[in-house]
Amino acid sequence: MPRAHSEEVAADGEAEPVVVKLGVWLSNTKSRRERLDADQLDALAKLGMHWASTVPARA
Repeated sequence: MPRAHSEEVAADGEAEPVVVKLGVWLSNTKSRRERLDADQLDALAKLGMHWASTVPARA
């Protein structure tokens, strides 16, 4: 997914859809994965982001 990719998402309490910069989120998460804890890496792996499970968890 390109870094510039975004999605419009219906948010509770908002009249208009909210733009979520999904490409930026994914890029940031990948580049900072060494700082994620084991639970966060587990959650990402369950979402199908298998690159998350290849990084050893911090001790």
